[in-house]
Amino acid sequence: MVPIDFFWRAATRWPARTAIDAPEGSLSYAELAERVRALAAALNAIDPHAQSRVGICAHNSVAHITALLAVLACGKVWVPLNPKSTRPELRRLVDATEPSILVLDADCAGLLDGAPGQRLWTDQAPSGGATVAALLARHAGAPQPTFDLPADATQAIKFTGGTTGAPKGVMQPYRAWMANIANQIHCWGFTEDDRYVLAAPVTHGTSTYLLPILAQGGCHVLLEGSGAAAVREAFRTRGGTVAFMPPTLIYMLMAQPGASRANFPKLRRLIYGGAPMPPEKIREVRAFFGPVLATTYGQTEAPQILTVMQPEDFEEEANWASVGRTAWFSDVAIMAPDGRLLPTGEIGEVVARGDLVMSGYWRLPEKTAETIVDGWLHTGDRGLIDARGMLYLKDRLKDLVITGGFNVYPIEVENALGQHPAVHECAVFGVPDDKWGESVQAAVQLREGQKADEAELMAFVRQRLGPVATPKRIHFHASLPRSPVGKVLKNAVRELALAAP
Repeated sequence: MVPIDFFWRAATRWPARTAIDAPEGSLSYAELAERVRALAAALNAIDPHAQSRVGICAHNSVAHITALLAVLACGKVWVPLNPKSTRPELRRLVDATEPSILVLDADCAGLLDGAPGQRLWTDQAPSGGATVAALLARHAGAPQPTFDLPADATQAIKFTGGTTGAPKGVMQPYRAWMANIANQIHCWGFTEDDRYVLAAPVTHGTSTYLLPILAQGGCHVLLEGSGAAAVREAFRTRGGTVAFMPPTLIYMLMAQPGASRANFPKLRRLIYGGAPMPPEKIREVRAFFGPVLATTYGQTEAPQILTVMQPEDFEEEANWASVGRTAWFSDVAIMAPDGRLLPTGEIGEVVARGDLVMSGYWRLPEKTAETIVDGWLHTGDRGLIDARGMLYLKDRLKDLVITGGFNVYPIEVENALGQHPAVHECAVFGVPDDKWGESVQAAVQLREGQKADEAELMAFVRQRLGPVATPKRIHFHASLPRSPVGKVLKNAVRELALAAP
């Protein structure tokens, strides 16, 4: 059995049930299955090789979901390409994975102009190439494709980190997707009555909920519009029961004009992730939404659900600083720097092993060997496990900043800022933020005799990296604090930033 089989079995069992509720109309399981078979046949006609890569750069839509399922259905490898990324960043990912096919929204054409790969368009075809609709018509009635690949075959390559050099493509194998699907169904109790609101991009964490919902005969609800108002409307008028979203969006829902719990009449699971939620915010969210809040802990290298905090776990306030207990098919432990597994209550690096763990980084064997040692994935997070098996994260060994559910690596921002002619040196870091979970901030020392203001430097970074990675505040220093050997003390500049008015 492979991940797509969950969908095929559901389509056989519930052919008439609604699989996707979109603004343009609903699609039954039978209709969606027919489209997936047709598009899978089209992908195989273009490139018959199993495990070839298909990049999808699209906003949430029926065509996007159909294309993703079709990629899974024909034994190919999904490469998600965020349409909110910059052109240089997307080109790096495409050059690294060499997809033979690119599925694109028309408004993403410029982002991948000149990149290799045959174009398939989700809507109109702006510069040649077939549309998804045309391919569905051409291959209507195609049989369900079959293939035989092992559990360690790659299902997706999702990117994490990266600097000005090669980005790290995480190879997520079939076994990791199978473990995720089983865990999501078990932990959240998904049923055929669930209506999952796609509040976040399919290119990110939302993708881990597609098959679990479909496996149980549930329905995916696509937004009409975007933003918090559209999410609220999906819950208010279209029966949404569950969603995954970053804390930032949850706060925005609560801040909507006239917002109340009555706007979410059928909500039973509100799962947050991608950023921590401070205890005071947990209190506010639970007071607003009731006992429906839940969270998971995972990484791209171990997708979504290494540990889980269910709504009942939030009943004890002492648990609010935790990310829950270990889910099925994984082991989570705390390791000392010398490789010893530490006992209950001791702080060290969080490590994990089992089916959920990646098979490695795409074409980066040395990085893989650094990250997976003796079967244990080194997460880069520090924490402890208490006597009840609850994992508490203390801080990160790596410099990752998680802002609004998106990962930002400071070295990327530092490299961009360092390209400005007025910048002598800089340090980028995250600070706690009520809205974003963490906000990206920077400390800058200008070159002698040079001038630049905050707005100029922000615009400079935005042009190169996009809005997510752009610092929300820049602190100027005549001289950055340094160690005796001249290294910038990032902890010191961060403390100064926290103390700044």
